Amino acid sequence: MKRSQLITLFACCLLSAALALLAQQAFSAPAVSAPASASYTAGGAKDFAPRSLSRNLPTDFTASAKQVTPAVVFLRASPSSVSRFEPGPRGSVTGSGVIIDERGLIATNRHVIEDATRIRVILGDKREYDATLIGEDESTDLALLKIKPERSLPFLNFGDSDSLRIGEWVLAVGNPFSLNSTVTAGIVSGKGRSIDVLEPEDRIESFIQTDAAVNPGNSGGALVNTSGELIGINTAILSSSGRHQGFAFAIPGNLVQRVLEDLRDYGEVRRAVLGAYIQGVNAAQAKSLGLEAAEGVLITGLRDNSPALRGGLKVDDVITAINGTALNSAGEFQEQLSRYRPGERIRVTYFRDGRSRSLRVLLRDKDNNPRKLVGREEVQD
Repeated sequence: MKRSQLITLFACCLLSAALALLAQQAFSAPAVSAPASASYTAGGAKDFAPRSLSRNLPTDFTASAKQVTPAVVFLRASPSSVSRFEPGPRGSVTGSGVIIDERGLIATNRHVIEDATRIRVILGDKREYDATLIGEDESTDLALLKIKPERSLPFLNFGDSDSLRIGEWVLAVGNPFSLNSTVTAGIVSGKGRSIDVLEPEDRIESFIQTDAAVNPGNSGGALVNTSGELIGINTAILSSSGRHQGFAFAIPGNLVQRVLEDLRDYGEVRRAVLGAYIQGVNAAQAKSLGLEAAEGVLITGLRDNSPALRGGLKVDDVITAINGTALNSAGEFQEQLSRYRPGERIRVTYFRDGRSRSLRVLLRDKDNNPRKLVGREEVQD
C-alpha cells in the first residue's frame, strides 16, 4: 500500500474515533444529585422548587437507590390477617414503611398495621424497635408510626407529586416477600386513578399508577423519583394472581404529607368538606353543557346549608379547578379538596351557562362547622 493511502486510512480512523466519543458524550445520562437535607415540617408541600425535565432522563438509578434504601424499613405486625390490597392468603402481616423524620417518624399503609397488637420495625442496619401508632386514616389508608432510636436516622424528603408526568421514571422501594430493601424501576403509567379498593364512604382515591414491580410486602414502601424524593406510598396492586402484573398504585406524596401532618399534630385528620355530590363528566354531558372538552366534575346534588350551597354553587355546575389546579376526575377533586382544612377558603372555578366563573368558598368539617380548626392561611382575591 502506498504511503499516501496509509495516511488517508489513518486519518479516517482518527475521525471515526472522534465522532464516536462525541456521540457518547451527547447521549450519556446526567448524574443524579441528592436533594438537600431538610426536616419534615408542616406546610412544606407549598415550597417545592420548580422541576425541569430533560428528554434524556437518567436511566442509571444507582445513586438514587443508594440514597433511598436506608430510609425504607421492614414492618412486622401481629396478629396476622388477610389483606384486600394484596390478594392471596398470608401468614404474619409484613410490609414496608418510610422514615420521614430523623427522630423516628415512619409512614406506612393503615392496612399493614390494622388491628395489630404489636408493630416491630427493622431498619436497614438490622436494628429493631417496637413502634407506637401515632394515628391512622381509613379514608386514605395511611398510618403514622413512631420509634425511639438512639441516634438520628436517614429519612426521605417529599417531592412534588403534582409535577409528575406520564412516562417519567420512578423507583419502588420496599420489602416484597420479606426481601429487604428491594428496588424496582418503572414509569408513571397514569395519575388520578380510582380503583375502588378503599372501603369508607369518604374514601379518597387518586392513585399514581406505575408499572414498577410491586408485590405483597411492598405496601407502605416508597415511590421515589430519580432524584430520590418521596412522591408516593405504594399501596395496592391489580392482579388476577395476587402477584405483580404491571399495575401498581401509590398514594400521591402531596396528599400523604398533608395527612401525616394532621396525624402528627392532632392524632387524626382534620378534613374539610364542600358538601357537593359530584361525578366525572363524559363526552355526552360535556356536549350538552356546552363544554369544549369532557373535563371537570359535575355537581349532581348539594347538602343543606353546605359550604358549596352557601358559597353560590348550583346543581349542574361543572367544577373545573380548585385554587387554579385543573380537575379531570372525581378522584382528583377529592384529592385536591383533602389538602385543605375546615376554616380555610378556596377559590372554585366552575362552568355555568356557557362561561367560566369563579367564587370563594369557606370550607367546613363533616359536622358543617367552619371553626373546628381555622386554616393557617386563606386564599386572597
